[in-house]
Amino acid sequence: MVIKLDNVGLIRDGKWILDSIDWQVKRGEHWAIVGLNGSGKSALLHLLSAFHFPARGEVEVLGRKFGRDVLGDELRQDIGLVSQTLQDRFFNEDSAYQIVLSGGLASIGLYETPTDEMREKAKSLLKVMGAFEYANRSFYTLSQGERQRVMIARALMNDPKLLILDEPTNGLDFIAKEALLDRVEAISTLTEAPTILYVTHHIDEILPTFSHVLLLKEGSVYKKGERCDILNESLLSQFFDLQVELTFQNDRPYIRKK
Repeated sequence: MVIKLDNVGLIRDGKWILDSIDWQVKRGEHWAIVGLNGSGKSALLHLLSAFHFPARGEVEVLGRKFGRDVLGDELRQDIGLVSQTLQDRFFNEDSAYQIVLSGGLASIGLYETPTDEMREKAKSLLKVMGAFEYANRSFYTLSQGERQRVMIARALMNDPKLLILDEPTNGLDFIAKEALLDRVEAISTLTEAPTILYVTHHIDEILPTFSHVLLLKEGSVYKKGERCDILNESLLSQFFDLQVELTFQNDRPYIRKK
């Protein structure tokens, strides 16, 4: 079991921002987590990464039970997290290659000498992400889409068992968005691929590789299950409180207002 949440609740500033969360993720599954702004998506990610601990319920991530087995830093070594908050912590002068290398050292910036094996792995991951051509460019010169590719390559440096992508297409134009989604799909087919949690508020980003979907609304699980059971007009209309029309192209869902 990769993730097991049992009746989990999280309080911030006297308010339940997550409430009664029951959810399991098994090995071999990839999940899309869908919710509008304020639904609790970020709080859930912080909980899974041991930045927050629950006020109620039991949390188990990668075989570690919170409150007994969990030291945050140790758990996060097995989790690759890509978020805007993390990206903002990097020095703009660092090159894309240096930033990917830093993932192997679990540091913000390079303060140790990487091994030859780490250097080769960083180059390989840059190629997987289609980012090798700008490996030596400074991070600040890269477009948002290019930066996201670099950050995902960095997250893969330590062979994480769980890869969390927090709204990775935010701020991207259509071409950059589709290019990044292609890379996410490619990661899911890698040998020994990590379990992927892909967080979004866009239904069309639920790629065919995502076997399951969790709908999060107002801090609670609205519905969860296999994508074929979640992606239907009736359920999505209720979830969004809006009558929507659902269509599929190349096994990807698209919705519009009826």
